[in-house]
Amino acid sequence: MTRAKFAVARLKRKKRIFKMAKGQRGGRSRLLRTATESTKRSLAFAYRGRKQKKREFRRLWITRITAALTLSEISYSKFTNGLKKAKVMLDRKSLAELAINHKAAFNKLVKLAQENLK
Repeated sequence: MTRAKFAVARLKRKKRIFKMAKGQRGGRSRLLRTATESTKRSLAFAYRGRKQKKREFRRLWITRITAALTLSEISYSKFTNGLKKAKVMLDRKSLAELAINHKAAFNKLVKLAQENLK
């Protein structure tokens, strides 16, 4: 009879894969090969998704700022350029927050940006 030399390592690897595949349907959570394939694929999607999340939030913030700027008839690019010239270092997330919840403060920033463009 041959001697099993890698049982502990194999079981540890299988346990890790099945733990990651938990919650998936059918053979994806019960069969080693399909569980391995689906976990590799899901990890790739998760990695890609973390990058996409940053892009999507940036788009959302820019859209919100642009929507708030339509009332004051200034474009987003001119607004950001004006803020840069005024040496106002606010990120898009905080500008979008101001645009939604604190309109008075945002309008002051718009006026400041317009003054620095001239």
